[in-house]
Amino acid sequence: MIKEIAQITIKPGTEQEFEQGVNQAKPLFLRSRGCHGVQLFRSVESSEQYTLVVEWETLEDHMVHFRESSEFQQWRALVGGSLAAPPKVHHVSKVL
Repeated sequence: MIKEIAQITIKPGTEQEFEQGVNQAKPLFLRSRGCHGVQLFRSVESSEQYTLVVEWETLEDHMVHFRESSEFQQWRALVGGSLAAPPKVHHVSKVL
């Protein structure tokens, strides 16, 4: 199991739109191969900073199966208008 960590910066004033878009997109993630959960966190210090955490069975489930799917295109359509910059994404696995 791995976690996708996406640092997301949105355009000022689009917080509600972005959060609604992520909420609408949650089923897209959950029905994708290998997805076990989705969480969204908002920065306390900066309201335009979010962290999206998605649990995947494998890296391939995210980078190949999801990223090349229609669900990914729908996800980007739902939130793309709010993004100030492309998300910064990395993957982690639990060691302790």
